[in-house]
Amino acid sequence: QAKPILKDDLLEMLVMVDQQRPVKAARDKALLLIGFAGAFRRSELVAIRCEDITEYPSGIEVLIQQSKTDQEGIGRTVFIPHASGARCPVAALKDYKTIAGISIGYIFRAVRQEHVSESPLTSQSVALILKAAAKRVGVNPEGISGHGLRAGYCTQAAIVGLQPWQIREQTGHKSDLVLARYIRPVAKRKLPSLL
Repeated sequence: QAKPILKDDLLEMLVMVDQQRPVKAARDKALLLIGFAGAFRRSELVAIRCEDITEYPSGIEVLIQQSKTDQEGIGRTVFIPHASGARCPVAALKDYKTIAGISIGYIFRAVRQEHVSESPLTSQSVALILKAAAKRVGVNPEGISGHGLRAGYCTQAAIVGLQPWQIREQTGHKSDLVLARYIRPVAKRKLPSLL
């Protein structure tokens, strides 16, 4: 199982991500925040195109054209609301697109020597970016994977008391049973006493 990247872990990683070169820093920040806030699978995250995003005053809606559990390509939408300050995924995405000069096509692309590629990142690249971010904050990258953002969202949502149906609305899980596998034991240890 992937180690969940919880909110505090994520915020710590973002501090170190910001110390990279500007374009790469902006991309990695947007990738981490959007990946967490949308509870996306790695494959869903790297497949997002500019054309899949609709802006609203309260946030953005992302169209997932196809996913592991949607092989027919019916699609589903995920809403990502604004957050406060520097941890706002919507603002981070907008900043990255501006800095990288991306207005059409894939959003999350390879960046080499501050040059933005036309091709999208691979699913494996997401895992490598997360491992590098973990290593920068002194966390052993073993057990860190691209699935950590999705597991982190589910676990964090359970910790703050969201109902399973609310979490599934974001993640696209079809049942509480499958969702339960994503809520790591750390959430159970944070349950308040009823006594």
